Parts: sequence; C-alpha cells; structure tokens
Amino acid sequence: MSVLVAASGEAAVPVDTVHRSDRPLLLAASLATLGRGRADPSHRVTADGALWRTSLMPSGPVTCRLTQLDATSVHCRAWGDGAVEFVDALPDLLGEHSAATDFAPEHPVLAEAHRRLPGLRIPRTGRVFEALVPAILEQKVHGIAARASWRRLVTAYGSPAPGPAPDGMRVPPPAQVWRRIPSWEFHRAGVDPKRSRTIVTAAVVADRLEQTVAMEPAEAAARLRAVPGVGPWTAAEVAQRALGDADALSVGDFHLAAMVGWSLLGRPLDDPGMVAYLEPLRPHRYRAIRLLEVSGQAVKPKFGPRTAVTDHRDH
Repeated sequence: MSVLVAASGEAAVPVDTVHRSDRPLLLAASLATLGRGRADPSHRVTADGALWRTSLMPSGPVTCRLTQLDATSVHCRAWGDGAVEFVDALPDLLGEHSAATDFAPEHPVLAEAHRRLPGLRIPRTGRVFEALVPAILEQKVHGIAARASWRRLVTAYGSPAPGPAPDGMRVPPPAQVWRRIPSWEFHRAGVDPKRSRTIVTAAVVADRLEQTVAMEPAEAAARLRAVPGVGPWTAAEVAQRALGDADALSVGDFHLAAMVGWSLLGRPLDDPGMVAYLEPLRPHRYRAIRLLEVSGQAVKPKFGPRTAVTDHRDH
C-alpha cells in the first residue's frame, strides 16, 4: 500500500493510496451495510460508482473516495485532518482482519453463495459511537423513519465534509454534540424520548465504548449492553460494522429469523430457532447472513401490507 501524505491541516490536499489485497475484494457489496439509505449524509455512492464516506477520526474529520480498480485492488483518496489515520486503518475497513478460510457451510445455498462471492468482506470501521447512534435510531421503527432521523440530525449537527465531497455530505457529530442536542430537536427529527435518552446516555460514556475495539466479542457486547437502552440487537448491529464481527447475529430483528428460515429451510423460524440452526456456522453466522443478502438468495414471502411508518413527532 503506497501513501502520498498531505501536509498537516491541509484539508484540500488529498492523501492517496492503493490497497492491494492477496484475495478477492468486493468493495461496494462489502461496505453497503455502512450506509443508511441513498441520502445518508455520511455515506454516498455517486453515478461514477465511487463510494464516498465521512467519519470523525480521533485526529479529526475525514472524507474519503473509494473506487474499485480490479478484483483485488481499491483506490482511496482522503481529505481532512483525519485522512492519514483513516488511510492507516483502511485494511480493516476493507475486511482484511477477517478471512473466511475456515468457513465451509454445508447448506447448498450458502455453499454456492460463498463460492460465487469470495470477495465479500466484513468491514471494520473502528468507530463505535458512529455506528451506535444510527443503530439506536433504528430500534423498533421502520427503516425509512430511522434513516430520515439520521439524515436530519447529522445534517443539522454534523460538520462540513472536508475536500470535494458530493453536495449534502456531512461529518457525523462527536459525542459531546449529541449530548447537547435539545430534546425538542430529537422530537422534530422523529425520535421518541426512549431512543433519544439512549443516545444521550451513550454519548456520556462514548470514550469507554470506543475501547470495545480492542476487546474480545463477548466482552465488547457486555460493555455495549451496559448502556441502558442498548440490547442484544443493537450491540450486534454495532459489532458488525464498527468491530468487524463476522459472527454477530442480530437477534431480535423483525425480519431476520423468518428470512433465514424461508431461505434455508423453506419455512419461517423464530429467534431461538434461528440461533439453534445457525450454531454450527460459528464464528461466521453474520457472514452467512450477508451471503444470503448479497447473493440474492434471501427469501421472505410477503403475507400482508407493509409495516406502517410511525411518526413520533405527533407523540
């Protein structure tokens, strides 16, 4: 990986690198889970196929532009005070920390998906609080509503994206800013008091939550779940993205257990049934879920009308 380092503080001067892996790498599919909808102000795919992301690194804000060069190579250009630190962590973001060499699923659907998608990676952003806030916003509400809340709050309280970022992109605010967002602004963004309290409470202990990056999965989950309002589902959603945990299973998801059952057994499962059925796939249970989703093999019949979007601003 070759790096051209910009002078300190020169946000307009990019840091360039080409990451070359020794195994296949599917950039767009691997990082798709990091975005919260097409209008996410911190994650954007442009018409030329480039993937743009913003983040707040310990050293400062960063905007990056990622493009796939070939089957094993990705070009990264980053701007901002956090650019060098971001580039240093790029291998983790691209899933180099988590190989699937010991993943050998027996189910023919999973085996075929794994064969066809050897480049599917589990990204590791290393930014725990940034992954936690949108996960909290997604608790027990329709995804459309959660994405709208995230977009409104990051646009209002985030900072301008450094460099030539696409219009509307912002850097997610730091924990101290989330702590000071007034309750009525959460309300205007469609966030009910329970979720807003959870975000503010987590912001108070954000430094301790960031320490989970260096912990074993069980210890990290326990630390995350120590925050009132953060349960197994939310902790798993954070572990998948910030910690790159290929085994983190989102137990409690409204659709997941049924999808796994229909896709692999031709019938629905509940959460205990899903956990029991996927047990032989440890430590790759989340990897199996992503393979189903990305390969197009995920199945869940529709039996009724779509869940209504609840507007908490009227509450």
